[in-house]
Amino acid sequence: MKTVLVTGASSGFGNRVAEKLLDEGYSVYAAARRVEKMADIEAKGAHILRMDVTDNGSVEARVAQVIKEQGRIDVLFNNAGYGSIGPIECVPLEEIKRQYEVNVFGMARLIKAVLPHMRQERSGLIINTASMVGRFSIAVMGWYASTKYAIEGMSDALRMEVKPFGISVVVIEPGVVKTEFDDVAFAALDKLEEPEDYKALVAGFRKFFQKGYEKAPGSESTADAVVRAIKAKRPKTRYATTTDARVLPKLRRWLPDRLFDSMILREFK
Repeated sequence: MKTVLVTGASSGFGNRVAEKLLDEGYSVYAAARRVEKMADIEAKGAHILRMDVTDNGSVEARVAQVIKEQGRIDVLFNNAGYGSIGPIECVPLEEIKRQYEVNVFGMARLIKAVLPHMRQERSGLIINTASMVGRFSIAVMGWYASTKYAIEGMSDALRMEVKPFGISVVVIEPGVVKTEFDDVAFAALDKLEEPEDYKALVAGFRKFFQKGYEKAPGSESTADAVVRAIKAKRPKTRYATTTDARVLPKLRRWLPDRLFDSMILREFK
């Protein structure tokens, strides 16, 4: 059975995917900083790895461990990430850098660590978690969306580069999903000291986002899409895993910029 390395496995999509793969008999290595939150999947048979995706040494050591124990990594579910939101002007530069370190450079570290082994085997699958906001952005989510745009662009190039080696690259694009994302994002938003000029915008965004979360699905459809991609002989290049992720990017493409802007800002009010 295939060996799968899952990052960001302490919660959300990563945890649910690890659980589903264990149920189907896969050899799962579940990686995260918060190993104490993975007791549930450890009890089901997951190999637990303490990994900090912002640290080169941590990533390289854990990947080397998997290779030593299993001889290969068939699938990388590159899923570690978080959301930090706020108006472009208001988010501190250090927080912007940290978000890129986790969401973009963290993924890059994993890709660079596993690819030599996949190339040697002439097979493999890399699944990168992006978002529907990797296809369009809205006010107050700009910095987070920009990290997801980066993942989309990097994945497109990578897919072409590694195709000759029998390696596939897949992008997962969820929309609004009930995970810990909102708690983390709003905690970051609450720390900001935005000027008075932005307060109405931020308040409107908060109500808009919270309303969306009331109707949002759980992680099931996204986890199912990841498992389908892993089991597929020829996986799709992209999986939009929720209704909003399938509809809104198409709507964004059809509408002129200013009309789309007005539509979003009207929702905030």
